[in-house]
Amino acid sequence: MAKTIFITGASTGIGKLTSIYFAEKGWNVSATMRTPEKRTELQKYKNIRIFKLDVMDEESIKLAIAETIQVFGGIDVVFNNAGYALVGAFEAMTQEQIKKQFDTNVFGVMNVTRAILPYFREKKNGTIITTSSMGGLITFPLYSSYHGTKWAIEGFMESLHYELKPFNIKIKNIEPGAIKTDFENAIEFVTSDVYKSYVPKVHQNMLDSYKNAPTAEVVAQKVFQAANDSSFRLRYPVGGQSPLLLLLRRILPNSWFFAIVRAVVEKGIKKP
Repeated sequence: MAKTIFITGASTGIGKLTSIYFAEKGWNVSATMRTPEKRTELQKYKNIRIFKLDVMDEESIKLAIAETIQVFGGIDVVFNNAGYALVGAFEAMTQEQIKKQFDTNVFGVMNVTRAILPYFREKKNGTIITTSSMGGLITFPLYSSYHGTKWAIEGFMESLHYELKPFNIKIKNIEPGAIKTDFENAIEFVTSDVYKSYVPKVHQNMLDSYKNAPTAEVVAQKVFQAANDSSFRLRYPVGGQSPLLLLLRRILPNSWFFAIVRAVVEKGIKKP
């Protein structure tokens, strides 16, 4: 019997590519999104079903899970993928913008995870995979709010991996570096005249890192690896930069690592 993966944020980018990748590998795919009527291209796959889901609407989550189980007979893997990035000088961000960032990237993940746990716990099996980021373990300027959400997810999931292991529920974090996808188009950029000598250049340097980045397919492949990994391995870095940077973060003194980051992201900025 084919296994089933339940994916949030499946309308674009990593979620969409992962839906297609798993379907082509013979899995059943529950591709969930807020506006399913806009993503008809996934409907050409017989083993993909699209369901409406908003990660901040607990009733829509419960309904999408129930409908998936009804259609496919069960769920084996949940892939928390919905998210976006709020970017800019923290001082210029409003409380409403920051709340939206944490609602989507943190509380949305918690909502979906909480909803699936009774089902996985009862059957004593299941895997919860989450798109974190190498930005959940290291930081870059202008991404303070985004990093805050990803560091929160890393801590949340690391804690869960202890308490859910007795129920044979596996927790796995996917930690991409720069990936060439439409994620950069989903960035909400906050401008500020106060930081005008710093923000535009740093932001452009960050965007430039995407030019030679691998495509989202490498992330889909890593998600597939994690979904089929029977071990309780927690972290899966992926992408050209992520494994190396995470290694350097662990082994180098802070001052050395911070200097490396500054040399890349603050390139072209005059020092005071």
